Amino acid sequence: MHLYPHDSMDMLSKSNKILSDKDGQGKERDWKGKKKRSLLMAEHHEIAELGKKAERMYECGSFLSFKLKDERLKLYQAYFCKARLCPMCNWRRSLKIAFQNKKIIQAVNERENVKWVFLTLTVRNVGGEELKDTMDLMTKAWNRFAGYVKFKRSIKGYFRALEVTRNWDKESEWYGTYHPHFHVLLAVPNDYFGRNYIKQAEWTSMWQRAMKLDYIPIVHVAKVKPKKESPDFIEMEQEIKKTIAEQNAIFEVSKYPMKDTDVIRGNKVTPENVQTVKDLDRALAYKRLISYGGLLKKIHKELNLSDSEDGDLIHIDDESDEIANGAVDIMAYWHVGLNNYMIRR
Repeated sequence: MHLYPHDSMDMLSKSNKILSDKDGQGKERDWKGKKKRSLLMAEHHEIAELGKKAERMYECGSFLSFKLKDERLKLYQAYFCKARLCPMCNWRRSLKIAFQNKKIIQAVNERENVKWVFLTLTVRNVGGEELKDTMDLMTKAWNRFAGYVKFKRSIKGYFRALEVTRNWDKESEWYGTYHPHFHVLLAVPNDYFGRNYIKQAEWTSMWQRAMKLDYIPIVHVAKVKPKKESPDFIEMEQEIKKTIAEQNAIFEVSKYPMKDTDVIRGNKVTPENVQTVKDLDRALAYKRLISYGGLLKKIHKELNLSDSEDGDLIHIDDESDEIANGAVDIMAYWHVGLNNYMIRR
C-alpha cells in the first residue's frame, strides 16, 4: 500500500490530504467508492425500517487507522458494521476469503496431486416471500448431495458459496424474482477425468434428487483453466507457472457472493431497491453463505484461519498479524463535505 503523491513523507507533513491506497500491483483500493455505496445502502435500510443496521452502516469505515512503514500502509484499526448487505464489509470479506482460499489451494497443491472443477447448481427463480425457505431447502439439499456415494468417491474437498441475484430485466417474465444458486470449487483426484469422472447429466440428476425437484434444473460444470501466463513468470519453470496461474483463476471464483450491485441499482433510493433490501435482509438473516468441506475444510482448520463472514475484517492477510515497531500512525477519516477520505498524521 502506498500514499499519493509519490513523496509520502512530504504528504504526511501536510494535513488533510486525500487517501490513496494501492495494492501490491499498484491498483487503487476503492475505499471512497465502497464508503459511498455503504452510505447509499444505509439510506435504503433506513427507509426499509431497518434502523439499527442503517445506523451502524452510516458509521462503517468512517475512521481508518493505518500504520506506515517503508512507504507502505497497513490497516490497523477501524470500525466495520458487519451488516450482511454492507458494501464496505462485503468488500473486506471478499478480500479475506480470496486470501484464505489462495493459502488453502496452495497447501492442497503442495500436498496432493489434484485438479480443480467449478460447479454451479441452480433452482428456478422465486419471489421475495419464498426466498428464505428456498435457501433453507438448498442448504439441506446440499448436505444430501455431498453425502452421495458418487460425490464422496470423486471429490476430495470443496469451497461452496451461496449467491443470490435479482432479475432486473423489465422485459423478462421473471422480473423482480430472485435466483439463488451455489458456486462450488471442487478439488478432484488427478485421475478424476478417467474412472472417477461424473458426467454433466449425472451432476444434474444428483442435484435434482437432492432438491426433490419435479423439473430438471440447470447445472453447469467445467474444469478450472489457468489464466494466460503473466510475463512476470516467463523465467519460472513451467510447472510453477501453471500452479500460480491456476491459483489466480481460483482466486476469481472465491469472492464473497453478496455484491451490492445485485441489491441496489443506480445511485438513488428507489422503491425497487428498498424492496430488494427488505427481501434479502429477511432471507439472509443468520445464514452462512460460504462453507468448506473435505480436504479444504481440514486445511482451513490446520492453518488456523479465522471466520471470513463474521470474524475480523481488519486483519485479512498475514502482513496484518504483526505491526512493525517504529511504524508511523496514520489516520484517515471520511469528510462529508468533500465526499472522500482525508488523511492526516
